[in-house]
Amino acid sequence: MTCKQEIVQCLSPSGLHRMSYVEWGARDNPRVLICVHGLTRNARDFDALAEALSGHYRVICPDVVGRGLSAHLRDPSGYTVPQYLADMVTLIARLNVESVHWLGTSMGGLIGMALAAQEHSPIRKLVLNDVGPVLDVASLQRIATYVGADPNWATVDEAMAYVKLISATFGPLSEAQWYHLTEHSIARRPDGRWEFRYDPRIAEAYKAAFTGKHIDLWPLYQAISCPTLVIRGAESDLLARETWQQMGSCGPRAKLAEIPGVGHAPMFQSDEQIAIVRDFLLSA
Repeated sequence: MTCKQEIVQCLSPSGLHRMSYVEWGARDNPRVLICVHGLTRNARDFDALAEALSGHYRVICPDVVGRGLSAHLRDPSGYTVPQYLADMVTLIARLNVESVHWLGTSMGGLIGMALAAQEHSPIRKLVLNDVGPVLDVASLQRIATYVGADPNWATVDEAMAYVKLISATFGPLSEAQWYHLTEHSIARRPDGRWEFRYDPRIAEAYKAAFTGKHIDLWPLYQAISCPTLVIRGAESDLLARETWQQMGSCGPRAKLAEIPGVGHAPMFQSDEQIAIVRDFLLSA
């Protein structure tokens, strides 16, 4: 099944901006699944999962502003969860549906938590992929070493080697899967070299929010009431096992799943990983 590229206009304090999203499945399907990527990633991370679930759902995969094919903000201080949350509310209004299911990886999970915690939230089922209410300082420091670095490469192969290096925690992937994750993450410059598509200025807001300590979001998690699944990469340095286990006994009392051989974060490139999401979302 092929996907369609769409655009919705969103508003920030510095003006309007375009948010791109990829749509899979029948447009008249009232069952909608929104999949939101991590900090420096993009909508096409979910191609394998979206295609697999497009017979059950209208699957919507946005490029969060500043990433992928979405516009960049005029003011980089706007690269924060409140802005992303407002953009997603606009997207859901565009889709003209009363409720959605939500899958969020890392940052996409934080946005989902923030929306699911709201009174009258449209989220009916929530999947948090390797993220929770405590963000481990070691992982935050690791991410800070490369976010906003703005490297460039002479060839796609050089770019893929770099993506493999900084994303080794995704776990074992085939060459074709690494190529897919790379080709949708880079763009060719006028001088012929390749660079990341995301706005390197997202690092400014990220580093401004980083205090060198764990980030505690337990009150947000406790406010969630919809059925929730938390998936953890068994070697994750962002979602500690203790936090993950505690998420199963408080707040929405999430169901828990762990994927061996993967750190931060599972990418749903395999049938086994996709099945974990599918079985939870389609269960009664």
